[in-house]
Amino acid sequence: MSAILLSLATFFSTFAGGLFAFKFRDRLHLILSFTAGVLLGVVSFEILPEIFELSREQGIDATGAMIALVVGFLLFHSLEKFVLVHHVHEADYAAHHHPRVGVLSALALVGHSFMDGVGIGLAFQVSNAVGIVVAVAVIAHDFCDGLNTVSLMLVHHNTTRRSFWMLALDAAAPVLGAASTLFFRLPAAMLMLYLGFFAGFLLYIGVSDILPEAHSQNRPGIAGSLIGLTCLGAAFIFVVARMAR
Repeated sequence: MSAILLSLATFFSTFAGGLFAFKFRDRLHLILSFTAGVLLGVVSFEILPEIFELSREQGIDATGAMIALVVGFLLFHSLEKFVLVHHVHEADYAAHHHPRVGVLSALALVGHSFMDGVGIGLAFQVSNAVGIVVAVAVIAHDFCDGLNTVSLMLVHHNTTRRSFWMLALDAAAPVLGAASTLFFRLPAAMLMLYLGFFAGFLLYIGVSDILPEAHSQNRPGIAGSLIGLTCLGAAFIFVVARMAR
């Protein structure tokens, strides 16, 4: 029950991040630069260390999780290039945004948020102390998850209403994930595969979607600020991850 109660805090944290993105949508390139760093930090300082920690504790080869990471990256790339976009000339494509790409990107984050809740629930299966530490880390970075979700929807020209409903889904996902752990226990090997797969999704979203869009405005003298915000986003998650350990 403690897992579900703490997961409710992630609901409000995610919503706060999304509302922040709505309010400052005219500065979306700045927000996107920061959130690209956040995604890089989540993968580098939270997901990958968790994979290697599970590998060490359980005596499981981490190669499968790394393969899942590559599969996640390439699967999203393939879906975006061959399924989600219209068949147009490359020069024309560069000037277009595709709402469905934003929806699928946001859904990937919703899936990640759901598993954040699962992570809280599984941590409480270990002990209350571990569960609280994991929950604090999730609550901290779910603010950025909400911000990322709205940013991805808006940047691909989805409507405000559709973006809001995607934010609501992302906010509810950790609560549903925590509740689901009342009914199952996930083997460590399967958890490692999941973590690798979604790390690939998040890397693709950050590298191929968010960062190029953040730098697309070509304003003179702003590139350094955008890079600085990306570094700040990664540093923020580094600090959160260290504080949670």
